[in-house]
Amino acid sequence: MGKTELLREFCKDKRHLFFVSTLSSDGHQLAGFSQQIWAYTHSQVPEGFTFPSWEAAFRGLTELPGRPVVVMDEFTYLISGNKAIPSILQKVWDEGLKNSRVFLILCGSYVGKMEREILAFRAPLYGRRTASRYLLPVDLPTAAQFFPAYSAERQIEIWSVLGGMPYYLQIFEDSAGVLANIRRHILDTQGRLYNEPRLVLMEELREPRNYFSILRAIAEGRTRLNEIALASGVGNGSKTARYLSILQEMRLVSRRVPATETQPAKSKKGIYEFTDPFLRFWFRYVQPNIGSLELGLADAVLAERVRPTFAAFAGRAFEQAARDYVARLARANALPFVPDRIGSWWDRQAEIDVMAVGEDEQAILLGECKWSPRPLGTNILKELQAKAGKLPAIDLNSRVSYALFSKSGFTPELRKLARQQGVLLVTPAELTIKSPQLD
Repeated sequence: MGKTELLREFCKDKRHLFFVSTLSSDGHQLAGFSQQIWAYTHSQVPEGFTFPSWEAAFRGLTELPGRPVVVMDEFTYLISGNKAIPSILQKVWDEGLKNSRVFLILCGSYVGKMEREILAFRAPLYGRRTASRYLLPVDLPTAAQFFPAYSAERQIEIWSVLGGMPYYLQIFEDSAGVLANIRRHILDTQGRLYNEPRLVLMEELREPRNYFSILRAIAEGRTRLNEIALASGVGNGSKTARYLSILQEMRLVSRRVPATETQPAKSKKGIYEFTDPFLRFWFRYVQPNIGSLELGLADAVLAERVRPTFAAFAGRAFEQAARDYVARLARANALPFVPDRIGSWWDRQAEIDVMAVGEDEQAILLGECKWSPRPLGTNILKELQAKAGKLPAIDLNSRVSYALFSKSGFTPELRKLARQQGVLLVTPAELTIKSPQLD
């Protein structure tokens, strides 16, 4: 996600101590941390120098002059080697480190362990943090800046595959096509991203086989609890729900309900989707085809399994990009109302890709997305308006506005009608810029 790079940028003009934990032994970790503390105020470090204990090392921080920034990166690796470290740090913090001028930053990659060992109510350091930040992926407009040579359509396709993970984005190159990048960096067994999800998930999860089965079921389009339980073969609904709950806590999967639902947690209409686009791509195209890929058949997998369905795959991401765009409009005060919820809507007969709902459902924005090679015509707007007439949330007092999102633009007839009716028309070019505004 770029946490270390962000911290290094923050530290570069400040006096700092930057310690990156590794998977080495606890003794080696203590020695490395001790030597960095000594080097903060000395030009040379005695060979083999180490504090006698972690408590002594943490107490050594209180003696550092000035206002030092102390970064302990990959803190979860440190805890893996010595589970007492949070308790030791708590003791030293309470007994004096909190009154020093040390600016202490704890950083970790494994969300579940950071939450259990650092942030949870029963964790030793609970209540002692000044602030915390969960570093989110970069948004689509930022991700697009990694590929200035691409068109807006290609930038959205890349985002549909990689999401907003800076490490992934800097691997792809806009001197090659999207599918060529996929072939080289993901489908090739020597590619840098071929094994990435497998390595990350196996480190984080205790029963990776069951989680992999659930994630593959979601990638194949099973989004409801009973469908996922049946397709994954993990067990009954309650057992599958426990696995899904953990995946939600890890922010790998999210549960989505229609935007008209006022109590999402109690709704029975929830569906499960990937939060991370790259996991969605990997479980859709890599994990099911590992046998073929290991045989060196990456070209065949690309031609026969990725290329024919890639437009539909990117189209689903285009819908999310549209919802994110509406959220950016709201934050820029560029919507005609303040939304309480932004999402989509569906029932057994129909689906609306984008829906923003204002207070008491008195103001609603409805949007349709088309990742199609042809410009949209007036029929698409009329179909959306027909769907609106069947929505239970809309009554005579509701103010309804419309938006259309199109990969390939709009016909002159639709543009004229949109001007007359105040309909928002959005192309990929608008989705990939930083400051969206209504016309």
